[in-house]
Amino acid sequence: MHIPDGFLNVRTWAAAWVLSGCAIGYCVKKTTRLLKERMIPLMGVMSAFIFSAQMFNFPVIAGTSGHLLGGVLAAVLLGPYPAAICLTCVLIVQCLIFQDGGITALGANILNMSFVGTLGGYSIYCIIRKFIKGRKAIVIGAGVAGWVSVVLSAMACAIELGISGTAPFKAVFFAMSGIHAVIGAVEAIITGLIVSFVLKVRPDLVYNSECV
Repeated sequence: MHIPDGFLNVRTWAAAWVLSGCAIGYCVKKTTRLLKERMIPLMGVMSAFIFSAQMFNFPVIAGTSGHLLGGVLAAVLLGPYPAAICLTCVLIVQCLIFQDGGITALGANILNMSFVGTLGGYSIYCIIRKFIKGRKAIVIGAGVAGWVSVVLSAMACAIELGISGTAPFKAVFFAMSGIHAVIGAVEAIITGLIVSFVLKVRPDLVYNSECV
């Protein structure tokens, strides 16, 4: 899902940089207001965990592979805005040090995974929690939202590639959506298991503020 350099035309990656920049500024502003003493070290630990988890790829189908996205997991524990910042930091390090995704396409990768995926998935998590109560809602909501976050990120990526003329829109959209629907199922299981474990040992670490 990390788009390399040369896959997006100038208008697309430039627009993605602008949108990502605005979104980062907004999330930093919101995080500063919500910042609590325990959140700072937890953001660091979560960023390190996501970075490490994304290094492990698992086979999917037709020679493709996937890895944990982790945006919804971070949002459930930290809240949506700190989670988006954590994922953004991870993507920047991956790009600049490990060449995972291009520099010109970094804005698009941040937009797709940190904001479309993380904040979009967290919205689904909040909706589920309104209809299901208790700890079950947190685990189910996190799992379903984890799946949605992966699919939404893949769709956003496919749209950008289609707009740039890299590949026929219908072909890339359905290919990306289909493969990442499978990857999202693994994301859902891992996210649900981790959240369930945290609820058992440290329920205070789960972000309990209103879904805003």
